This record gives sequence, C-alpha cells and structure tokens, in this order.
Amino acid sequence: MAQPIAFTPKQADPHTELQRRLAAAPNEHAEALLVAYDLLEEAHRQGLLDALHGAVSAKDTITQILAQYSSQQVSINFLRHVLAVAKMIGSFDPEPISNLANEAATAMETHRLESKPPSLWQLFRRSISPDARRGMSFLTHMLAALGRAVK
Repeated sequence: MAQPIAFTPKQADPHTELQRRLAAAPNEHAEALLVAYDLLEEAHRQGLLDALHGAVSAKDTITQILAQYSSQQVSINFLRHVLAVAKMIGSFDPEPISNLANEAATAMETHRLESKPPSLWQLFRRSISPDARRGMSFLTHMLAALGRAVK
C-alpha cells in the first residue's frame, strides 16, 4: 500500500513580501519617483498643497455651504441650463465648427489688413456672394428657431 508523503506548506509572511517590495521600489521606479518628487515640490512652491490642506481642514464648512447653495432654485436652474447647453453643443457636428474657426481666423486677418473701411458697394458685393447668402440663411434659420423657442 502507498505511503502518503508528508507535506507542510511554508508559512508566508505577507509583511516580509511587502518589506521586500518596498526596499526594491526605489531601484525599480527611480524615474517615476523623481517625477513625483518634482511634482510635489512644484505643488508646494505654488501653494497648492497649502490650499489642499486648508480645503481638507475646512471640509465640513465647505460641505455645509455647498449643501446650502445646492438646495436653492437658482442653483438647480443653473445646473439644468449647463446640462441643456452641453447637450446642445454635444449634438453639433464638429466638422462645421472646426471649419468656422479656421474661416473666422482668415476673416479676422483679412479684416486686419484692410487699411480703410470698405465702401457700400464693396459691402453689397460681399453680401451677395454665395457664401454670404449661405451664412445669412443659417442666421435666419437660427433667428426663426429662437423665435419658436420663446413662444
């Protein structure tokens, strides 16, 4: 008949493993530790640590003030408006907005280079261009939408 092999598991001390990892950490993570020290030093120089310490110390006062203001109707309306505007902006196609930013920069540069104001004839010619008519069409659609919204 087979004889059982005696096995007793080695008792592992989790604290010993943690101490070993902690002792090896400066060598394994030297660059990250130096960056963290630099960040901590800069935060101290800028007063950010002092501000954070003050905020943690005054957490009860800050929480009480936030609770007081958040229960007012003005704050509730503000949050609703922020969410509505964020939803509206989020629904916009980013491509036309990017194009608008580029074209606006070009228009500002062109306007800056004009030495004297354009004549009425030049303004009229500009206003009947296809791009100007397209822009006026967009503005009239937005104006109509604004009118419908405030009914």
